[in-house]
Amino acid sequence: QVHLVESGGGLVQPGGSLRLSCVGSGTSIRLLAMGWYRQAPGKQRDLVAKISSGGTTMYVDSVKGRFIISRDNAKNTVYLQMNSLKPEDTAVYYCNGAANLNAPPMFGSWGQGTQVTVSS
Repeated sequence: QVHLVESGGGLVQPGGSLRLSCVGSGTSIRLLAMGWYRQAPGKQRDLVAKISSGGTTMYVDSVKGRFIISRDNAKNTVYLQMNSLKPEDTAVYYCNGAANLNAPPMFGSWGQGTQVTVSS
């Protein structure tokens, strides 16, 4: 099983940008779809964006046009570029693998996530 570590979060003003990274170790994520999820206080963890092994991407409506998911298989890493951030983007962000874009998260054990706080 791959071990995933998220990083890159922080405090940013509305309209600002952050780039999150998810680094895998233990095995290659090259053949996996990878997704970014987020969990706000008191809410369930929800999907934000996914990228297939071939590079096809999908986004939830609330982040379309603002977030970009990408991957670098040579570095076993998935990124989430977040632009035009809004206070409602505040959450802990996690990554996880999946069999394909339509499949649920495949790893039952989640990483520690990375906190994103959007506030003035």
